[in-house]
Amino acid sequence: MRYLIGIDIGTSGIKTILIDERGGLAARAFKEIPLHTPRPNWAEQDPADWWRAASNTVREAMGAAGVPAESIAGIGLSGQMHSSVLLDEQDEVLRPSILWCDTRTSEQCRWITEQAGEQNLVDWVSNPALEGFTAPKLIWVRDHETEIYDRIRKVMLPKDYIRYRMTGEYAMEVSDAAGTLLFDVRERRWSGAMLDAIGLPAEFLPPTFESIDVCGRVTEEVASDMGLKPGTPVVGGGADNTCGAVGAGIVRSGRILASLGTSGVVFAHTDDVRVDPELRVHTFCHSVPDKWYLMGVTLFAGGAFQWLRNTLGEIEVSAARMLDTDPYELLTAQAARAPAGSEGLVFLPYLMGERTPHKDANARGAFIGLTGRHGRPHMIRSVMEGVTFALRDSIEIMRELGLSVAQVRCTGGGARSSLWRQIQADVYGAEVVTVNAEEGPAFGAAILAAVGTGVYDTVEEAADDLVDVVSTTEPDPETSKSYEECYGIFKSMYPALKPGFDALGGMVEKQRSRN
Repeated sequence: MRYLIGIDIGTSGIKTILIDERGGLAARAFKEIPLHTPRPNWAEQDPADWWRAASNTVREAMGAAGVPAESIAGIGLSGQMHSSVLLDEQDEVLRPSILWCDTRTSEQCRWITEQAGEQNLVDWVSNPALEGFTAPKLIWVRDHETEIYDRIRKVMLPKDYIRYRMTGEYAMEVSDAAGTLLFDVRERRWSGAMLDAIGLPAEFLPPTFESIDVCGRVTEEVASDMGLKPGTPVVGGGADNTCGAVGAGIVRSGRILASLGTSGVVFAHTDDVRVDPELRVHTFCHSVPDKWYLMGVTLFAGGAFQWLRNTLGEIEVSAARMLDTDPYELLTAQAARAPAGSEGLVFLPYLMGERTPHKDANARGAFIGLTGRHGRPHMIRSVMEGVTFALRDSIEIMRELGLSVAQVRCTGGGARSSLWRQIQADVYGAEVVTVNAEEGPAFGAAILAAVGTGVYDTVEEAADDLVDVVSTTEPDPETSKSYEECYGIFKSMYPALKPGFDALGGMVEKQRSRN
């Protein structure tokens, strides 16, 4: 029996899984990683922490599985997108990694947009300049840490740093490179025009590969430490979103992933390049060779439901502790008592601003339409509905761009609730299914390793064989019709409230500056 390893470099920690060639889980290991916030809106991690955790989890998973090192056919890597790793000429890390969720680079994003031009961003890199991307982080270091910038010899992303430590090879694959704002997504290569426009040297960037390409082999020293065989192949792997999509079987047209974690991600496979002229959704390279995807992001999806639990769910939290159950189950049981549309109560889930489609850091959360009739069930259900309406915003943009939405595969917290699955089916007007993959991006990375090392011929074949649908929820025609009207009202709220949101944001900034 052949086995595959998937390693995911996440923000909260490193997960390593070991699966057999039929997709069965042989072992898993996880280590938390500290997150550092030295200033407001900053988020950093030490790449040395990633490496220690990756080494420990591989060693732990190999020991738990009890399989011989010779049976490991290959290793796949997944990781948080955008976060920067800066190496000097001795390949030493120059500073902590500035993470994808760090928002210090607003000024640099404006400068990049001015230097490149909005239309050129569409043409050259298919995406807007946003704080999360890698390029603004490099410009920030150039602007504020000149002595560090001058020593940069190589720029990597998290999983590619782990690959370098495992194999000694510089490499980046296309799905992660697409999130740097330096990559020609259409042509799947670095954009010389973009690099020239903002003054970054091409020498900073490693060569790029497809996600299934073997990009290096485990060195003897690392193999001895991790319990692996020297020479074990390491494939390109993918960004966390693409690996998560592969692990959920989003490898064919017509399939869309709706992931409700803290943030919400809508991910749609495309066979050709499709770019939203208004750049409301992202266009990136898929981990399926010569395929692409569209992605929309709701910044606070499951996070909004968690906020509700923490602020209004004290009763459910206490009861859940006594009943030894999940407080979210008690909250959704309350929500089920309210009708679809929450009797005219609308919730805007913009508690952390919003990315898709508004790209507005000043956007705010709101309950709108409150009356004396509304109670806790209405408020809970309206939060679930508001988050789902926000995800539908991304789906509607994708429909505008010609994508068929035949099936939505749901993952994350929203997949565990039968009520939330039904709300999603009714709001999207599409079949909602869940799948057997529970290990997230690490599972997708292992699938890519299986293809890259010949266990399977294609990503599509591997996903079809290893990913199974375990539940199906069909939309109710009458409820879907009711939600159409609710969704139209939801869409009208943000434009009406934006002037007030901007005024509130300005007021808060003034108060901060006085303090």
